[in-house]
Amino acid sequence: MRTAFYMELFLAGVLTGSHATRQRHLRQAKAIQAAIAERWQRDNLWNWKRKHLAWFLNHHLMHRTELTRYYYVLTVRLLTHRLGKNWQFSVSEYVRKQIKQS
Repeated sequence: MRTAFYMELFLAGVLTGSHATRQRHLRQAKAIQAAIAERWQRDNLWNWKRKHLAWFLNHHLMHRTELTRYYYVLTVRLLTHRLGKNWQFSVSEYVRKQIKQS
């Protein structure tokens, strides 16, 4: 799953909402995929573990605004749902944690 085309296919079944919302989720999913591929050389989404997504939310978004982190958590939830995993990512957990570290 190296190209944007594959990410669109991957998320096609779970994307809902307006065109702008779908495009935001796709853009953020591609950013997540690129960061995880760079850090762990895992460009295949089916090989991801919970720790990869938790790392992205905790460390990669450390200096982003609260609203940005919120939207990325929503995208991570979509990815998790599409992967068929029962991993839980709480919005408040990742947003508050970053505020305390600031």
